[in-house]
Formats: sequence, C-alpha cells, structure tokens
Amino acid sequence: MVEQAHRKRQVAGSRPASGSRNTEPASFYMQKEEIQKRISEIETAMNAPDFWNVPAKAQAMIKELQDLKDAAEGAGKYDKGNAIMMLVAGAGGDDAEDFAHMLLEMYRKFSEKKGWGMRVLHQNENDHGGFRNVTVEIEGKHAYGMLKNEYGVHRLVRISPFNASQKRQTSFVLVEVLPVIEKIGSFEIPESELEITFARSSGPGGQNVNKRETAVRVVHKPTGISAHADGERTQGSNKEKALAIVKAKLFHLLEAQRKETIGELSTNMSKIEWGSQIRSYVLHPYKLVKDHRTGVEVHDAEKVLEGNIETFLEAEKSNN
Repeated sequence: MVEQAHRKRQVAGSRPASGSRNTEPASFYMQKEEIQKRISEIETAMNAPDFWNVPAKAQAMIKELQDLKDAAEGAGKYDKGNAIMMLVAGAGGDDAEDFAHMLLEMYRKFSEKKGWGMRVLHQNENDHGGFRNVTVEIEGKHAYGMLKNEYGVHRLVRISPFNASQKRQTSFVLVEVLPVIEKIGSFEIPESELEITFARSSGPGGQNVNKRETAVRVVHKPTGISAHADGERTQGSNKEKALAIVKAKLFHLLEAQRKETIGELSTNMSKIEWGSQIRSYVLHPYKLVKDHRTGVEVHDAEKVLEGNIETFLEAEKSNN
C-alpha cells in the first residue's frame, strides 16, 4: 500500500498565473501552414526600421513569435515543467488494481531519485491497497519531458496473489501523462461546455472523510473528457486542479491528433487490454520487462519496478 505520508504530503510547486494574455500554443487555434505564414509576417515586420516605435506592440509580437515557433516544434516548451500522471486499472480485476499501485510506486521511487516531488490529486482505492484509478502531480524540472513517453497501456504477467489456485494472471493499466500548463486561465473553455459537480472527499472503501463538499469533478461535454480532484483542502483549489487536468487532456489530444477544433475530437480511447500495450512486465515464468516500441529489454524486472526506468526513457527519447 502506498504509505499515507506519500499520499497526503504537500509539495511546494508553481501555481497558475491569472490575468495574463493568451499565451497558449498557437496550435490550439491555427494550422501548420498558418503558423509558418504568421512567423514570416512577424520576422518581416521585425526588420522594418519603425518596428520599435511602439515598444509594447513590438514586445507582444516577439512573444507571439516565440509561441508560434514553440507550436511549430510540437509545443516542446512544456517539456521542462511538471507532469500530471493518471493510472487507470483495466482488464485484470484485483490484479490490475494492484498493478496500478505497483506502477505508482515505480514512478514515485524514480521521482525521488530525480529529486522531484509527487502529490496525490485524486485516488480511488480498493480495500487491499490497489487503485482503480489515481491521479498525481509530479513536480520537478523536466518532469513532463522525461515522462511523457510513458503514456500508454502497461501489461503485467505474474502468479496472482489474489488467486488461491496460484494461476498466472495478465493485467493491464493505462498510464496517462499530461503537461501542467501554466497560466491555464488564458486558455478559456466556454462555461456552456463544462459540467462541474461537487461532492465530499472519499477515502478507501468510499467512506466520506470530509464533511464539506470539497471534491470536484469537471466534464468537458463536447468530448466527454473529465477530471476529478479531491487532494486539496478547498473546493476552489480542487476545481482549479480539475480544470487544469481537463485542459491538459485537450492539449494532448489536439497535439497528438492534430485536429482543427475541439469539437472534432473523438472520445474513443484504446481498450486497456491485450494487444494495446506499450510495455510488458513479466514476473513469471521468467523475469523480463520489454518495451514494445523500441524493443529494449531488461531482465531484472524487480529493479525496474524499484524505479530504475532510465533505460526505457532514453531509448524512447532516441526513437522519437
């Protein structure tokens, strides 16, 4: 079971700024051809002798140019920031929920080695310490850039500790990794597209642990994207976190699928089951962790689950 100290500790981290101009990646609003056209326009304007006649306008255009270049490069500016990680148990029942706990511990130990912090934003825990789903924020320099390629389905093969017949069990967990987008207020989603509900925070087994309705669930109705946050002490803070996660999910889908508008996004998610995995962790009948994207194999599976995942991260980085 993830220790209570790790679940509840608060790690100091950056907070979203408010009241700023639109600084979200231009790829939210523009196609690649339009981005390149606008870059050329600004660069031409910068060569004009009167470019600095209005300093405020000039600075705004320079900032716009940098945002456009970041978008053209795939919004890589988020690589240096924090990450939101969600683990969702799939096929495998109790074993899958236990596997979600194992992966959370793996990422926690890796984060500790990097000097990063991890705090729980939401957790849905079963009666024996496994997780149906859990959401954490990983706070550290380049956390998102280093972990973003962990996004995908992970597969575990082992002798099930929950099966009296000692049968081999295969289970699956979806790992989602999203950037923490600073200045989230600058990317506005119309209120009409959001469904926001409040509830009391819950502990293991579903019992209420807070008399006030501090837990928040946000649903983006056009896409079905949702997020739940109850790790903060106030309703306002949890709403802010849930909105940030929804916006990060929209960002990820827009970047990955290169869609023109949010309304075109599909809500279909790959099934969390056989054939969709990016990495397999085999503990029986032999020991092996294999990444199916790069072909990298590590035979010391226990070492990997202790947080030693650098080999896979470096291989996937080189593969992209």
